[in-house]
Amino acid sequence: MNRFTLPRDIYFGKDSLEVLKKLKGKKAIVVLGGGSMKRFGFLDKVDQYLKEAGLEVKHIEGIKPDPSVDSVYEGAKIMREFGPDWIVAIGGGSPIDAAKAMWIFYEHPEVTFDDVKNPFTVPELRKKAKFVAIPSTSGTATEVTAFSVITDYKTEIKYPLADFNLTPDVAIIDPALAQTMPPKLVAHTGMDALTHAIEAYVAALRSPISDPLAMHAIVMIRDYLIKSYKGDTEARSQMHIAQCLAGMAFSNALLGITHSMAHKTGAVFHIPHGCANAIYLPYVIDYNKKVCAARYAEIARTIGLKGNTDDELVDSLTDYIRDLNRQLSIPSTLKEYGISEKDFYDNVDRISKNAITDACTGANPRPITADVMKKLFTATFTGEKVNF
Repeated sequence: MNRFTLPRDIYFGKDSLEVLKKLKGKKAIVVLGGGSMKRFGFLDKVDQYLKEAGLEVKHIEGIKPDPSVDSVYEGAKIMREFGPDWIVAIGGGSPIDAAKAMWIFYEHPEVTFDDVKNPFTVPELRKKAKFVAIPSTSGTATEVTAFSVITDYKTEIKYPLADFNLTPDVAIIDPALAQTMPPKLVAHTGMDALTHAIEAYVAALRSPISDPLAMHAIVMIRDYLIKSYKGDTEARSQMHIAQCLAGMAFSNALLGITHSMAHKTGAVFHIPHGCANAIYLPYVIDYNKKVCAARYAEIARTIGLKGNTDDELVDSLTDYIRDLNRQLSIPSTLKEYGISEKDFYDNVDRISKNAITDACTGANPRPITADVMKKLFTATFTGEKVNF
């Protein structure tokens, strides 16, 4: 038996933030990041709408990129003191992911991070609060997914918490928020969305329900990512929808080793998640094509790439991704990103072993060992073609 889980309600389009006026409850806690939502006036709107709904409002502000285990515990403590029946997270992936993890420890103060860091170990939620997610970036799709990525800085490991309990109750995809992104963030989040869609299309739990969502997201990203990067407002709005479709697909089909690699190097090399995915994706496609070339070829055909055979079409797909990276000013290798040889070779054994244990590795279409993962990481550093 398969399962497909989404938020109960997804509101999208112009002025969809206003649905907050209809929430029923007593208290709402709003979790946000570094201040852009406040600067652009969206926090004021959220507060206004929640108060119109009759809710008492409190903020947890200043969630940093790659939120830590400690920040999650601190936020959960504030939640326990305040007692919200709605958790409203607004901003990029970091504040929404952090709020999801806080939700666990708010409702279950008896558990620890170690208790929930493995897939599908989160205890039942919604006994105290429901969750609203409002994304301001067009990439992570955490507003519709069962994932929350939290960093343990003591071990320098990012853990993707994975459990359908973490899927928000309400997602609000308001295009106005996406207009605030600077170009570099558009590039990184857009390539994150593309990676989500491509990995979902070949992942272990792909299905006839996830496939059309993943493929349509890929088509939309082809049509709108570069325009969005150049500042086209309609393209920004369309990318906000595309990344959401990709999220619906991967939350249920799962992902693969592109994400395992990005998770395990993000905390060590401090590479933004979407940028890391963009670098790794063509190398991973070359590794995986031995078992799923036909799936990659179907993607290439659908977006109009050239090739007479599956191998030619897969090469066209990796060339297309590398060309996208060039247009978005994303490096093609870890060396080009700025990682030194000493840093890379001092850490490659550790990150290879950690990537094997990442929650996303098990859904990759082709199995991989730590030794082969090391070869794959080395290729992403040097730029050599993956043919193993």
